[in-house]
Amino acid sequence: MKKIKNTILQNAQQTILAESNAIANLVNFLNEDFENAVNYIHNSKGRVIITGIGKSGLIATKIVATFNSTGTPAIYMHAADAIHGDLGTIQKNDVVICISKSGNTPEIKVLVPFIKNYGNKIIAITGNTESFLGKNADFCLNAFVEKEACPNNLAPTSSTTAQLVIGDALAVCLLDMNHFSNEDFAKYHPGGALGKKLYLRVSDLISKNEVPMVTPLTLIKDVIIEISKKRLGTTAVLENNALVGIITDGDLRRMLKDNSDISNLVAKDIMSLNPKTISVDAMAIEALETMENNNITQILAVDNTQYVGVVHLHDLLKEGIF
Repeated sequence: MKKIKNTILQNAQQTILAESNAIANLVNFLNEDFENAVNYIHNSKGRVIITGIGKSGLIATKIVATFNSTGTPAIYMHAADAIHGDLGTIQKNDVVICISKSGNTPEIKVLVPFIKNYGNKIIAITGNTESFLGKNADFCLNAFVEKEACPNNLAPTSSTTAQLVIGDALAVCLLDMNHFSNEDFAKYHPGGALGKKLYLRVSDLISKNEVPMVTPLTLIKDVIIEISKKRLGTTAVLENNALVGIITDGDLRRMLKDNSDISNLVAKDIMSLNPKTISVDAMAIEALETMENNNITQILAVDNTQYVGVVHLHDLLKEGIF
């Protein structure tokens, strides 16, 4: 069993090393065609149509997703379907990226002349720059790998990884040229945790919560009721509408430990002064960072200096921000 386990780990290590070496070698193939392809896409008034067949087609769909999520409009077109009606996907100003390891597949050989007849520019991502695709493309990006990670040198492994990495390199270069910002990223990723970190604000969180508050002279019995009723583990202490302190569950536990009779205690006797606050306009991720830095689980939200609510750590957890 130990020998089998070692063999599994050795195979995994060899696969990872083979693919990482193949990717690293791509740096040596970068040339003016890559730079010109990026500039052409950047200056184009159309979309990027990415096509391929088989495993290269699957890689094409991932590159499309990366382009779209980083601000470069892209559409996937299956190479076989294209020559059976889907060529209408390509519009006048679109740029076409064709992905093929060999560059000589029958579908590509049929498809490329039609694209060229339409007047659209073709960017090839191929492992064979001397292939039909490589020679007929306007820009040829070399995705050559010496050997697949597959021990039989058959299953597309290193080659498809190389195609994907070239696609990522194109997307990142275009992202930089388009000055794609955090705000842009949030706009395209509103539903995910990453997007929420970039667009969700404190005001969005507190809108779902009660607003616990007491005065400095509120009896502790009533403070406990307020904290329990509002279910946020804390309450703000306000005097003449001005925030003067905070009382948390921890303050109540310490009070009960130190006092056998609490009947005459009021909020000001146990409240903490100068509570941590955060603006309602601040990003939710800032609230999390402040909590982590101060080892607290709640923070009071203010509009200018006016207390308006509480952000609890659980609110951030519910939104997937952690």
